[in-house]
Amino acid sequence: MMNASLKKEASATAADRQSLLPKTPAHQAVYAKMRDAVLFGDLAPGQPITIQGLTTMLDAGMTPVREAIRKLTAEGALEMQGNRRASVPVLDLHTLEQLEFMRLNLEPELAFRATSHISDGDIARLTQIDDTLNSAIAAGDISGYLRLNHAFHTTLYAIAQAPILAQSAGALWLRFGPSLRVVCGRFGTSNLPDKHAELLDALKQGNAEAARAATAEDILQGMIQVRAALSEDAAAR
Repeated sequence: MMNASLKKEASATAADRQSLLPKTPAHQAVYAKMRDAVLFGDLAPGQPITIQGLTTMLDAGMTPVREAIRKLTAEGALEMQGNRRASVPVLDLHTLEQLEFMRLNLEPELAFRATSHISDGDIARLTQIDDTLNSAIAAGDISGYLRLNHAFHTTLYAIAQAPILAQSAGALWLRFGPSLRVVCGRFGTSNLPDKHAELLDALKQGNAEAARAATAEDILQGMIQVRAALSEDAAAR
């Protein structure tokens, strides 16, 4: 049994090791927080935001916030409104059509490629995420659904060993994610798209074409709901 002095020494050594680990630079941490705020709809489409407001929300300095805004604007996730204001772009039907085309040509291919690289451990991890996601849907937990759905897809796409394609898919999610939050807020979680069970079955069987098809259907279901919400908004105007 380890005595008290050895425990103290071991604890100190662990703390020392932790202190030697590289820390995430402030500007990267702020960017990650802002990206998540956009991706998961914490910043609503069309909602004006200021640098000062973001520094307060993120408890961050002006310089890393400005850098994050610059980067997210370049990625199309934010647009400048002048007068030091920015906003998340409001998705329209024309833009949605382009996003749907890109997603349907990109993400099913990632699922197809992932099938030949996936391990039993990967499938267990994806199953765990999906089980938790299903609990979020049952509980009406919109925020949980959005984050877990994103985690499921990004985890799968990383397995595909096609980083350029996966990075491109992530950029597309930044463009439609905020509107998915609007859809969830309007219609709840009871009818949210979820073809993950079919996708997991295909992955377990090593059936790449079935994995491709299930991913495409999952995307189409989500886009149909977003299109319906945008059509309602256009009709109301």
